[in-house]
Amino acid sequence: MTLTADLPAGLDPTTWGDFLRVAGQPGFDRWQQQITRTGGCADPIHLTGSTTTLDPSTGQVLYSYSTADEPGGRLRVACGNRRASRCPACAWTYAGDTYQLILSGLTGGKGVPATVTDHPRVFATLTAPSFGPVHNRPTAGRCRCGTTHPDGAAELGTPIDPESYDYAGAVLWNNHASDLWRYVTIYLPRELAARAGITQRELRERLRVSYGKVAEYQKRGAIHFHAVIRFDGPEGPDTAPPSWATAGLLGDALRAAAARASVSVPAAGDQPARTLRWGTQLDVQPIGAFGHGEELTEQAVASYVAKYATKAAETTGTVDRRIGELAELDKLPDLPQHTRRLIEACWDLDTLYPGRRLWAWAHMLGFRGHFSTKARRYSTTLGALRQARADYRAEQERRALGLPDPDTDPEATTLVIAHWAYAGHGHTPGESWLAQQIHRDITQARDTARQARAEITEEEDWT
Repeated sequence: MTLTADLPAGLDPTTWGDFLRVAGQPGFDRWQQQITRTGGCADPIHLTGSTTTLDPSTGQVLYSYSTADEPGGRLRVACGNRRASRCPACAWTYAGDTYQLILSGLTGGKGVPATVTDHPRVFATLTAPSFGPVHNRPTAGRCRCGTTHPDGAAELGTPIDPESYDYAGAVLWNNHASDLWRYVTIYLPRELAARAGITQRELRERLRVSYGKVAEYQKRGAIHFHAVIRFDGPEGPDTAPPSWATAGLLGDALRAAAARASVSVPAAGDQPARTLRWGTQLDVQPIGAFGHGEELTEQAVASYVAKYATKAAETTGTVDRRIGELAELDKLPDLPQHTRRLIEACWDLDTLYPGRRLWAWAHMLGFRGHFSTKARRYSTTLGALRQARADYRAEQERRALGLPDPDTDPEATTLVIAHWAYAGHGHTPGESWLAQQIHRDITQARDTARQARAEITEEEDWT
């Protein structure tokens, strides 16, 4: 890397000075290698320790490694955070794993048979009800405030009349949204059995329902769910569902199940008793590959789910960490007023509903569920995908070091003795800036390679 004394645009002198210090230290090239290996992780974990690989029969040392030889005596590994607001590099990996998890449940692979493409499946979006009119951009006409808002306007999603907006209802709904989804999964088999004219026990003997879902925040701060739902035979994706189990049946039963789902919240303090339900805007679309004119492709669905698997409430302008005291909000001048009032509602309701831990999840506007979940038999797991990646890298390292291959020689066993300790995390300001440049370069290289592959495919299709 060529260093220059000129200050890069947008970089403060303190960060630039720290970068020059880091770049001038011994082992800088090795530090770059470590961060490149993490993909440009924004908050790497620092480890100290050593590992030794031995031949158990002779005691011969086949390989040894110690962080004492690393820059600063530390090995830096990726943090693994799924949130793009925290670490774009690790979020990219998480999104890729989520894409593969959803896609394998639609097209096969990763342990799922390719015949799963013949199973009926839909892409459903379940939304929150209204808590008061908000500024929007309707497909026809103007907003209810009488204005035609431009795309991306700051007021979109905010209440037209903040004083009458049901902020308490909004955060309570977010807080119970996962319970509403659970009731959908309970009622869906009942609705399917009723429509098929069989008992629920008979339904389980003929049909299974699998799903993968992700949560997303609307601009107004209300959570909603996107779900891929699929019919399988009684043994899961390896078996075909009965002929009467169609995508139309699935859509009808899902709408009925969502309409039945409700959660009762008792009265507390100045808050009335509430019955929380899904909103009326339930969208159910068949997923393509059947040749019947479906516009929603399997790849598009997987990409959409993966995109939102790395996002959280920070898309509404809130913070991506827990808030200690309400006074901390005064230190956040850029916090939108609508988001601020949702957080304040969590504070006000926390003592009224102590079991719901509303203040602990105020930074999530009350939502306390998992952002992505799936049925056990939908497809592979994120853990299995991470393990496959780790095994691949271990195999690469074994070959590079010339270690025995247990797959070709069952007697070629090795003994690994290792000791690791946590030694911190993160970057100095200069290191953080350089990690961002590394991540940018990696991203650009990926985009260039992806575009080249797309052009080759397009050319092949044309010829």
